[in-house]
Amino acid sequence: MTNIAFPSQQVGDLVITAISDGYLAGSLALLSNIDAADASSMQANAGVKDHTAIHIGCYLVRGDGRTILIDAGAGGFKQWGGLLKANLALAGVQPSEIDTILLTHAHPDHVGGLVDTSGEAAFPNAELGAHHREVAFWQDDGNLSRAPERARGNFLLARQAFDCYRDRLRTFDAGEVFPGVTAMLLPGHTEGHTGYRLESCGLNLLVWGDIVHFPQIQVPRPDVSIAFDQDALLAAETRKRLLDLASSERLLIAGMHLGELGFTLIERMDGNYGVRYVGSSRHI
Repeated sequence: MTNIAFPSQQVGDLVITAISDGYLAGSLALLSNIDAADASSMQANAGVKDHTAIHIGCYLVRGDGRTILIDAGAGGFKQWGGLLKANLALAGVQPSEIDTILLTHAHPDHVGGLVDTSGEAAFPNAELGAHHREVAFWQDDGNLSRAPERARGNFLLARQAFDCYRDRLRTFDAGEVFPGVTAMLLPGHTEGHTGYRLESCGLNLLVWGDIVHFPQIQVPRPDVSIAFDQDALLAAETRKRLLDLASSERLLIAGMHLGELGFTLIERMDGNYGVRYVGSSRHI
């Protein structure tokens, strides 16, 4: 039984619900191509009180006979997040009911929740899907050997997650994953960073993953990248392209670091892009 109304949008026959996993501790110092004082001012002007908190979001997609989870949060890795399972229960969904998990990419705050405290799959009946480039990158021993010490744990966690679902791991290229669910390669953040365009009855929503981490900064300043980006210049190019697409098509956006409200429209104002969060809706 649902006890809490989480932010949700209805796209035709699909219901997409934003499920919070909590927060991770970040820093404006992680940003490049912007002065720290300017970044802090932009956050303050947008009403952001804690400049170090980065929200971790996941999205539950129900409809057409499927119960899909897009990303699985951090699961408490490095004391980040860890609220996904409890919040799914509050939304009336048990882990065993999830039949598919689609990954935007395999950073710890997206795959940590795939593994439970005993080291087993946290979603016992779910197929795990990811872009083939993403899986190949994290499983490549050469990439692991070249990674700095601080990043080696990320490789080990991604590999553990893939191993837990090895008998039901599905990799794909860009294109249709299921009817109404299309994978879009959005390169720059990671090798196989992927968005998912959801379409039903002529309506659309794009889950764009980690296109931004600080939306009040990186939407109006898409040239600003973050240290987590594998290729900062390519990430900025992808961000600019998507902002133009979203604003011109009036495309509803869901993103893992947009904040607890979960859904936004991208609007062009005075020559700059801006975010306009939208409330829950049965029709968009």
